[in-house]
Amino acid sequence: MDKLLSSDSMPPLTTGRRDLRRIHAHPDNWYPVAWSRELRPGKTIGTRYAGLPIALVRPREGGSVFALEDRCAHRQVPLSKGTVKGDSVQCCYHGWAYGRSGRCIDVPYLGKGKLPNGVRTYPCREQDGLIFIFPGDPDKAQAQALPHLAQVANPAYKTRRFGRTIKCHYSFMHENLMDMNHQFMHMKQMGEMKPRFLGQERTPNMVEARYSFARTGGKQPIGEALIFGQKRDNSEKFAHRDVMTIRTVYPHQTLSIRTGDNDPVMDLWISYVPQDAAQLTNRTFGLLSIKRPGIPGLLDLAWPFLTAFTERIFREDREIVEMEQEAWNEQGGDRNQEIFPVICNLRELLAECGLPAQDDTPAAPQTRT
Repeated sequence: MDKLLSSDSMPPLTTGRRDLRRIHAHPDNWYPVAWSRELRPGKTIGTRYAGLPIALVRPREGGSVFALEDRCAHRQVPLSKGTVKGDSVQCCYHGWAYGRSGRCIDVPYLGKGKLPNGVRTYPCREQDGLIFIFPGDPDKAQAQALPHLAQVANPAYKTRRFGRTIKCHYSFMHENLMDMNHQFMHMKQMGEMKPRFLGQERTPNMVEARYSFARTGGKQPIGEALIFGQKRDNSEKFAHRDVMTIRTVYPHQTLSIRTGDNDPVMDLWISYVPQDAAQLTNRTFGLLSIKRPGIPGLLDLAWPFLTAFTERIFREDREIVEMEQEAWNEQGGDRNQEIFPVICNLRELLAECGLPAQDDTPAAPQTRT
């Protein structure tokens, strides 16, 4: 037993560097926090970014959505429980009203001359069915453009919107998508696939990986045939002809599949938004765009089959990253032995672009007996 406990094969806890799972997402970026469909005119909803409670408000008369700290300055009651009135929201408790600037504009029983301080406001934009906020320095928001959201605005594509809350640090999600060697896990859904790593690229805020694939066993699933618009067998004719390009352009990810120089047959944009203060839970917002085949209406008819296929893949991914998070929780730190070069680069990117938790210090060497 003592021999087992002292074995050099046991990887140490992270030493001499920050534990990636303790690196927080950098707030000086645009993050989606809700789907547009969740917020009806004249209503407000509560959402979160990294433990910050945020109230999203949509005026009834067509004004743009705005975002406030979801706490009334009076008794800290959530403003998302309040009532939208014109271009403001009234707290449900005493009726204090706040405009889109966050300034308190009315206290019913005080009068206009004795108004208290307001609440924090967040830069807010709405695009292609998503509501974004800029949780960091508001002075930096104007200079930063919203990300390109797959092919949502392109009529040649049909887009699926998906997402849910996942119990893991956002970095596990980036690693999962970037590393296509995990296709082994999807064998029941995809058949036996052999990935070929074609290379990578690294810039200060981006890591890119490129892959091609060959099916070495099993049949092509219907969902995959719908994505490519044709049935493919396991012959050499169809091996490694398509190139999958995956990018983390901090803090979001994209994935596209192309055949030669043609337009992508599939284009994915996905974002992982920290929910709790420790950032060990994230809410995923994904946009999956599939190119329409030449036969009008065919993709619409087949959409339920494609949705079911992609949901099975996403479910397997979700289960595995939550297992990774559970292992991190139980072991008290990062014991991962990463050897794949592109994932090593990705981990460095996430650490460089993110922010260490305030109470984070490099882990001490593990004591072995």
